[in-house]
Amino acid sequence: MSELTDLAYAQKLDAEDPLAHFREQFVINDPDLIYLDGNSLGRLPKKSGRLAQDLIERQWGERLISGWNEGWIELQAQIGGKIGQLIGADADEVIVADSTSINLFKLALAAVNYNDGRSKIVTDDLNFPSDLYILHGVARLARRPLQVQIVPSDGIHGPVEALTQAIDEDTALVALSHTVFKSSYTYDMTAVTQLAQDAGALMLWDMSHSVGSIPANLHAANAPLAVGCTYKYLNGGPGSPAFLYVQRKWQAKLGNPITGWMGHENMFEFALDYQRDAGLRHFLTGTPPILSIALIEPGMNLLLDAGMDALRAKSVRQTSYLIDLWREWLAPLGFRLNSPVETAVRGSHVSLGHDDGWRISQALINEMRVIPDFRKPDNIRLGIAAIYTRYTDIHEAMSRLRRVMDEKLYERYSLVENVVT
Repeated sequence: MSELTDLAYAQKLDAEDPLAHFREQFVINDPDLIYLDGNSLGRLPKKSGRLAQDLIERQWGERLISGWNEGWIELQAQIGGKIGQLIGADADEVIVADSTSINLFKLALAAVNYNDGRSKIVTDDLNFPSDLYILHGVARLARRPLQVQIVPSDGIHGPVEALTQAIDEDTALVALSHTVFKSSYTYDMTAVTQLAQDAGALMLWDMSHSVGSIPANLHAANAPLAVGCTYKYLNGGPGSPAFLYVQRKWQAKLGNPITGWMGHENMFEFALDYQRDAGLRHFLTGTPPILSIALIEPGMNLLLDAGMDALRAKSVRQTSYLIDLWREWLAPLGFRLNSPVETAVRGSHVSLGHDDGWRISQALINEMRVIPDFRKPDNIRLGIAAIYTRYTDIHEAMSRLRRVMDEKLYERYSLVENVVT
């Protein structure tokens, strides 16, 4: 047995971890449950529970509608500004609103309407499927014939060379996931944004699987547009609202295709004609869901306290440790690595492929008390949220996964998949 497969090695890494104390800030009621699905839904910060009680009992229950003038109306911009600190943007360039899908639709349609002399949107086959559905919808609604070109990949790595060929003078918009949802491949944001700009196209990044896990600098990349969710690594809660980013110089040039009263320059004037706000607020539409927006902040504050560089360093070390254990224990059992080996292009989750991946994931959840998630056709995704995941969690999860195989526990489970996988 090599040193890295020894539990004592994982315990040593935990003892040396400068971020270990942040785990105490999250609700962890069952110490035997190993949670490796923070890339789908982050854990509950303890302060979020206390804030929820205050929001309901005091802010809503006692203050009633007065809450709007006691901080609620500023929440979207306030929390957006903090997200900006995580992604290398200024406070007036990021705002919380709606869902990732709706924000993607708004910015994509705004971009193709601006670049109205071009007839192509470029994306890849690693992009989140919902993003592709929305891009096709944008193409149908555009004021001219518009095609969506989906560039094929090898299933793991972003097809950078093929994108270079696809992005041309006819491209209105390039839309990609910064970290892709299956393999965890992470694009060089600066390089790809430059490809789009060299061709005169606008670049739109979906940061849902990178925000809170990978340091990003939208300013350094000169990226004009981005969206992302807050319920994964930001630990904002189930279905918490998303964010959108519009680089300052583009805010006056692009129009919100879903205009609403929250985007009016004077929303309480209730004028019958629409005059959009001069800044980012004109990308808002309807009344914000205050309870769910407010609950984003505690988890995000923890990330800011920890620092993205420190979180990334731990994430790289933990995903590399997981891959080392895969190589020692699981590769001989038929598991494939469906994520990049290179740390520079790997996000904070690792996908392991197996022909019986669905049934194995069910045995892990129901008998081994390890929670990953499954993505077709064969991906068991193991999410590392560095702010609360321990090295011993990774060691124990991989040990239990090996037991599922050794004892053939997965054979007890049906091939029929659940609604939510």
